[in-house]
Amino acid sequence: MAREAGITPQLRFGRLTEVAPQEIARHMSDPRMAEHMPLLTGAWDEAAARDFVDAKEGCWQRDGLGHWAFLRGEDYLGWGGFQKEGAEWDFGLVLRPDCFGLGPAIARKALEFARQDPRIPYVTFLLPPTRRHLRPLMRLGAVQTGEVQYEGQRFLRFRLETG
Repeated sequence: MAREAGITPQLRFGRLTEVAPQEIARHMSDPRMAEHMPLLTGAWDEAAARDFVDAKEGCWQRDGLGHWAFLRGEDYLGWGGFQKEGAEWDFGLVLRPDCFGLGPAIARKALEFARQDPRIPYVTFLLPPTRRHLRPLMRLGAVQTGEVQYEGQRFLRFRLETG
């Protein structure tokens, strides 16, 4: 695994269309992903990955912003970014298990983008209660604002001012 300080200059955000569907399917099929993703159900194959990418590209078309592929050079690290949920911009980060330690560097880079974008006065984060390590989120300045139900699952809701 790369050290956080060493990846930042090479880290780039691309479109999910740059990543082979098999690679996304392999990532999302890893059983470790479901541990903290209660909405992740069913098998992921290439067709499911293509449908996922199409849906995320639809967000780009509708809102002018959406989820990225996180890349180091050409290596796929995971996906995430901003998705409009009603009037709010929710931030998600889903990394390959061997890249979990890169989350803070990726989040900082994405949040710097949000701070420069006038459409995003604040960001929300929805985390399942299984997530016990919340200190990195708090260090970013996020504040827990309560809990929400989303598709029948309970999530902890956090908010981070970007302005």
